[in-house]
Amino acid sequence: MDINGSSLLFLAVLYLTVADVWSKHVEQRNLFALRACCRRQSHFVYIGQDVSGSPVSVDVGTCRSHCGGASRSSAEGPQQEYLKYSSMLEFLRSKKMAGRRPSADSAEPSERTPSCGLSQACEPTGMRVDRVLLFEGPREVEVIEECHCEIRITQCVRTPALRTHFFETPYETVVDVGGCSKSKGSPDGFSCVPTKFGSALVETPNTVNLIQTVVACDLKESCYRVPYVEYYYEIVDQADGIKEEKLKEIDVGRCLGGCTAGNRCLLRSPSDPEVCHLWAERSQTSCGPQSYESHTFLNQHGQIRTVHAITSCHCQN
Repeated sequence: MDINGSSLLFLAVLYLTVADVWSKHVEQRNLFALRACCRRQSHFVYIGQDVSGSPVSVDVGTCRSHCGGASRSSAEGPQQEYLKYSSMLEFLRSKKMAGRRPSADSAEPSERTPSCGLSQACEPTGMRVDRVLLFEGPREVEVIEECHCEIRITQCVRTPALRTHFFETPYETVVDVGGCSKSKGSPDGFSCVPTKFGSALVETPNTVNLIQTVVACDLKESCYRVPYVEYYYEIVDQADGIKEEKLKEIDVGRCLGGCTAGNRCLLRSPSDPEVCHLWAERSQTSCGPQSYESHTFLNQHGQIRTVHAITSCHCQN
């Protein structure tokens, strides 16, 4: 073999070796980002008082969606930086403390590297519904169990959403209640929201619960109207003078969505005011009817009946 052939063989072996090492490095880095960045974190929400009058807060959890920002001037990779610490716990603690300290060369929060890549998002993968007995009665609270990287959906579609009811009891049941994709391509002021609903039955020790499920989604404003059909009996006079009873269908409508305002943080960190330890629940009661139309007809008893149907909704002060 001549010198040129030997050189080519050496370069080929060197290329394969470097490619293999780099591939393992990228694989380990992505695995580290998946485990260290896309994970469940505690998120306590105050939900009321129990039967003794004591305040009740539930850790509903949240999914951390970004890795910590790395210094632009640092030439060290993720593995070299991690090797400085004796354990993963020490590394995470140092990252947490570094994130609280302002740094001139550190990346801004908006410039942090997404933990799951540009085409994925850190979303809940396991949810359960806990029943908490409060002073005013039992209350159901959705709790995030685990998080994972999920592919981002650009269209507004219905997505699966599994909920575990009566967790760790003989009546434990998993229901696909459904949800709507978090569409990023929607116009300003519009969101992908449920517009058609269904139901599922869940057996309990005392009765059978009816669980509302999402069947279809569409792009709507934050406060929006959805169809809601009701049926009535109507007496109609025919041309020959005979009265006929017919079934009358009226879409009375419903207002859904939220119009939240104000600060929901109840307890902030003394050392860092931007960190909130306890959040109040998001209010969903300020979306109401804006306009309506009246439907008048003769009921079975010969009396005039008027039904008001919602035609539009808006955020009420």
